[in-house]
Amino acid sequence: MSFQLGSSLLDACVLAVLAKEDAYGYSLTQQVREIMDISESTLYPVLRRLQKKEFLTTYDRPFQGRNRRYYRITDSGMEKLQELRSEWVEHKQKIESVLLGGINGE
Repeated sequence: MSFQLGSSLLDACVLAVLAKEDAYGYSLTQQVREIMDISESTLYPVLRRLQKKEFLTTYDRPFQGRNRRYYRITDSGMEKLQELRSEWVEHKQKIESVLLGGINGE
């Protein structure tokens, strides 16, 4: 079974991966794919949006005669990640109460 994942959860996953270490696009896609089914064509607009909101910055590093664009989480990105983590815990508890315990938690 596959659940539809919203953009906020995708943002949280991308930010969480980048909170561990900087990553270039393909590497980042592979790491996020371990969590959810996503293509590079889906991920790059997310990265641009997060960059526009100043949650990410980029820098280039040479690799085999070409430049690789790396993404780095900013301080405001870390703050957003903390906010999204808190929201996730609350949301997860509500979903689990319904799926695992019924509406009244029984």
